Formats: sequence, structure tokens, C-alpha cells
Amino acid sequence: MSIENLPESWVVWNEEPNGRCILAYRPDVFDTRQFPPECMPTLYLTQGTPNRPPQERRATDSWYFEFFLEPEVALPRTPRFSSRDEALEAAVALADEFDRGEVDYRSWYLVPREAYLDKLDELTGRTE
Repeated sequence: MSIENLPESWVVWNEEPNGRCILAYRPDVFDTRQFPPECMPTLYLTQGTPNRPPQERRATDSWYFEFFLEPEVALPRTPRFSSRDEALEAAVALADEFDRGEVDYRSWYLVPREAYLDKLDELTGRTE
């Protein structure tokens, strides 16, 4: 699986050649009218040390991606990858799982936003 296999509901928001890549879910829905744009599910692929803000990350030989449902809500960290291609392949696979409703995002919220989560359920075809 590669970036060409990204589901139609996801877009490449930003991609630096051989560098960081940001994948965004349904920017047509998370557009400030229905839901705030900061709630747009987003996959951030980067090289460097995880668990640090981007400006504080140190370059390493490892690649990571993080899946944010909103700024303070992220799915558990993914393993380290030895190449950008491997990390991107895993991120696209997770985007595909999310698109098919196979990711349990509700369990990661401490304070659920019911309307938002209901909309994600509708978009992904996920049922409780």
C-alpha cells in the first residue's frame, strides 16, 4: 500500500519531498461551518524523536506517524519505522482502516463530543 492507495476521503494536506507528510480526513466536513477544523482527523508522518513538539524534534534515522483526532486527542503511538516508505505505508493502511470504520476512536476521548463522534460514525460507517 502506498500514497496512491489513500482512500478518497483522505487528502494529502502537505508533503515534503523525502520528508514530513500530513494526511487529512474529510476537509470538506471539518471546514469551520459544521465542525472546527482542529477536529479534523489528521495523520502526521515525520522523522525524528516522537513525544516532542515539531520545533523540538531531533533528526534521527527513524520515522513515526501520529494520528490526531483533535489537538489533545491522539491514538496510541505507532512503532518506529526504519524508512519513510514503511511509515507512510503503515499510515495509509491506518487511514484505510479508519475510513472503513475499523478504528475505535471513541475510547480515546475523556470528554466526548457526541455530535462530532456521531458524525465520524456516519462518515466511516461505524456502528456501535
